Amino acid sequence: MRSVLTVVFVWSMFIPALSAAPASGEAVYKQRCAGCHDSGSGRIPPRDELKKLRVAQILRTLDFGVMNNIATKLRQDEREAVAAYLGIPGDTAKPAATAYCTERTAKLAGAGKAQWNGWSPASTNTRYQANEAAGLSFGDIPRLKLKWAYGFDGDIIAFSQPTVLNGNVFVGSASGLVQALDAASGCIRWLFQATGPVRTAPLNASLGDKHAVMFGDSIGWFYAVEAETGRLLWKKRPEPHEATRLTGAAMAYQGILYIPVASWEESRTTNPDYPCCTFRGSVVALRIKDGSQVWKTYMIAEKATQTGKNEWGPSGAGVWAAPTLDTKRGVLYVATGDNYSAPATPMSDAIVALELTTGRVVWSMQTTPGDVWNTLCSTKGNCPGPDFDYGSSVILEKLDNGRDVLLAGQKSGVVYALDPDRKGEILWQVRVGQGGTNGGVQWGMASDGNQVYAATSDVTRLQTPQDPLDPRPQFVDPKIGGGLTALRIANGEKIWFSPPIVCGPNAKPGCSPAQSQAVTAIPGVVFSGSLDGHLRAYSAEEGKVIWDFDTVREYQTVNGVRATGGSLNGPGAVAVDGMLIVNSGYARLGSIPGNVLLAFSVDGK
Repeated sequence: MRSVLTVVFVWSMFIPALSAAPASGEAVYKQRCAGCHDSGSGRIPPRDELKKLRVAQILRTLDFGVMNNIATKLRQDEREAVAAYLGIPGDTAKPAATAYCTERTAKLAGAGKAQWNGWSPASTNTRYQANEAAGLSFGDIPRLKLKWAYGFDGDIIAFSQPTVLNGNVFVGSASGLVQALDAASGCIRWLFQATGPVRTAPLNASLGDKHAVMFGDSIGWFYAVEAETGRLLWKKRPEPHEATRLTGAAMAYQGILYIPVASWEESRTTNPDYPCCTFRGSVVALRIKDGSQVWKTYMIAEKATQTGKNEWGPSGAGVWAAPTLDTKRGVLYVATGDNYSAPATPMSDAIVALELTTGRVVWSMQTTPGDVWNTLCSTKGNCPGPDFDYGSSVILEKLDNGRDVLLAGQKSGVVYALDPDRKGEILWQVRVGQGGTNGGVQWGMASDGNQVYAATSDVTRLQTPQDPLDPRPQFVDPKIGGGLTALRIANGEKIWFSPPIVCGPNAKPGCSPAQSQAVTAIPGVVFSGSLDGHLRAYSAEEGKVIWDFDTVREYQTVNGVRATGGSLNGPGAVAVDGMLIVNSGYARLGSIPGNVLLAFSVDGK
């Protein structure tokens, strides 16, 4: 609690209009919560029931649970204050002794080629794994069966992409618990408790004779933990703004860590008392050995100034996804989000090249100018922007003729190919989806050197009447969204399109055919998850489904936690060392909740 309040104080020095006394949990409850929880409605737990819950359980519900839709308008210190006011100190029970491995140390020395480290096996972010490292071939895929399931205790969302190294699985969770598991059995080697929810894919790097596993959390902290034991090495906050959110995996090169920085702030705008908006997206370079800063580059050059009553700008241009490394040109590529408030800026909704050693902007290519949007636009309308963020990483590919090309998929539903040698000049652009606030290419494409594979979200919400006391958002439309397209990288030609598979009549509420999850590829095969909870494998040659697993079910877990599967969204599956591993239960905006990590292998062996 103290560390978060300190950050709020430091941040408030830069924006005097936002300075405030420490939040009162009682005051926040009376203003934001009592109207429902003191209403006497039989559908809503009363205050007396909330006081029986642990503080960590309440905070988890506010951060990434059923109350997230309401709590996004609250600052993080307000959420922590109301959780502390209501709850019992502490968290849920620790895992049973039987859930732990006999060997409690993760062995990483002499790690071979069979690994998936961070967002992608390669720093070019192709999300492509060769047969040797994947340990899977085209013929193996129809024989994939569940090997083990691991449950995230107390969570109703599962959203972190695992890293797999030398038989160890490192994965975060909504509770902020980071797990080191044995890949063969799913038993626990060690646990580390972060301050906030961990969605980023962990990144491993050598650190002397040991290794560091590094990750960010959803309230702005970044950590380096000893990979062998889970011991904290250092903890830093790369951006002091209260609404900072770290979602994209970091990139490491020659002892330097490159961290993308985004925020919650566009959701704060539904609070009429919140001065909107002051956050600026950035990339921060830190030394792996101690977390000291090398450089920091904002995606908006100027600080926000007050433009009206409770109005500030410019703001936004967050960096949601992992940076892409280009050692040949000595640059780092990042994709940026939209502006939250006017005036619009030139590096929002853009691909930006940064010099590795200094962070200097080498060039930028904006694909959607004037995109100013925040959550209030969903209710009030009349916003100048369509909300066409880049939520996915840039891909760096080499063509057969030796020429390099950058590939970027946008929420607009358009895939771009850009020339890295001509300041991001657009070589071709192809529409693969309708696009929208939750549409187009959301979390990531994959490429195999010849083709790039783009899954489309285009999720649609049902406009149904809703109980004003029900915090849940409207459910998704079970028949609209989705689709997977293969494009020839050389010229953008559409090779094939695999249409979405609509939800059946008996599907759970929250089912949608939208394919928002990041795509993964191995030779001859493309994996794509859907909000309907299905993980499907497609033939890379013609787009036919060759394997389909419905993750929406209850599981007998190796750690004894009650767990269910749900929607597949956000970070995608990883293929490594004969296994396919994926989180199930990314429940946001009305989709299906869940709390399980699933590991598949050939015949479940």
